[in-house]
Amino acid sequence: MKLYNYKDLTQQKIDELCSRKAEDDNLIFSRVQSIISSVKADGDLALYSYAEQFDKVKLNALYIGKDELVELAKQIPEEVKNAIDIAYQNIYKFHEAQLKIEPKIETMPGVNCWREARAIEKVGLYIPGGTAVLPSTFLMLGIPAKIAGCREIVVCSPPQKDGKINTYIAYVSTLLNIEKIYLVGGAQAVGAMAFGTQTIPKVDKIFGPGNRYVTEAKKLVQSTVAIDMPAGPSEVLVIADETAVPSFVAADLLAQSEHGVDSQAVLVSTSKQMIADVIFEIEKQLIELPRKDIAAKAIENSYTIFAETLTEAMNFSNTYAPEHLILATENFEPLIPLIINAGSVFLGNLTPESAGDYASGTNHTLPTSGFASAFSGVSVDTFLKKITFQHLTATGLQNIGHTVEVLANAEGLQAHKNAITIRLNKD
Repeated sequence: MKLYNYKDLTQQKIDELCSRKAEDDNLIFSRVQSIISSVKADGDLALYSYAEQFDKVKLNALYIGKDELVELAKQIPEEVKNAIDIAYQNIYKFHEAQLKIEPKIETMPGVNCWREARAIEKVGLYIPGGTAVLPSTFLMLGIPAKIAGCREIVVCSPPQKDGKINTYIAYVSTLLNIEKIYLVGGAQAVGAMAFGTQTIPKVDKIFGPGNRYVTEAKKLVQSTVAIDMPAGPSEVLVIADETAVPSFVAADLLAQSEHGVDSQAVLVSTSKQMIADVIFEIEKQLIELPRKDIAAKAIENSYTIFAETLTEAMNFSNTYAPEHLILATENFEPLIPLIINAGSVFLGNLTPESAGDYASGTNHTLPTSGFASAFSGVSVDTFLKKITFQHLTATGLQNIGHTVEVLANAEGLQAHKNAITIRLNKD
């Protein structure tokens, strides 16, 4: 990991460190554009072809139905089943509390305004399955979709080498009462859900994280379909002071790094000794990881920053706008009000990101690449639309009428003014 001193960083260098730009961004864009165009033009034929090309499997069908999903789910080990059940309950409990009925507001006598939520009818969930199978992501997307009341939930996930779905994914599908899982991954899955094919329905909004190809695809189809957020390679920023535990911090950085070679793990510390100890721990823990080659490449592309104060550390964090922010300090309370940009925050030395990734209850589908400065993570609200209502009584019309007439007249919109006047003048 490269080491920087915060006080020596120019604004240009800070912007560079926070950019997350990769050398082959343009190449990925052109490849994804080609994939999306092919899926839009050729539908299912393109999906079968890409399954052979990218997933190395010749599919007989583009989906697995409910009966087969139930059979696959029976193969799940009891310990994993119990863990998924607990995670399901916690995630459901946290998200169910997000459903709220807003009160009607009388803005002036006789003028009543309010909002009501309606579920997005057709949603598409992308569940990654490249270098790691992620049933946790299925829970994080499927549970709020169910709570919101979405009428049709389309699920896409890459096939395994045997043309099936992992038993963990199958089990989650039974918990969520999902009818089908479409065996499509990557940018082609995004294209299929955005435009529809002979087999896969077109949706109104696409959800789910993925690699840079998936992220680029979601950006490209935004003129056709809504997306939850730009969510690409995963990232964590850890702020650690002298009260942090080096082995804990190292484990958190490595946990992020094993997602993929393009993941980023950033350490900002007020202690040079802590930085040295964490790096030592990283090297020690890395050799024991099954995905050590992936994690090592991610760590190589990551960096650490020495900041003299926690305020400096927070300033950098807010500029970076991390997907995951860990405050590895016993003194995290004063830092909470300073957090402006972050997807999800983990407080104290005993709260690893892994807890939120799997089972604490919060959602792990979060904005990356600095988009936490403008986007929130997935919630029940992400699957809802809020519709405004208003109702005027005769008293309300009298009270608000003149104001609307004056404003409409000021803007030169006579028909708008007349819509009020004609009502005021009616016998």
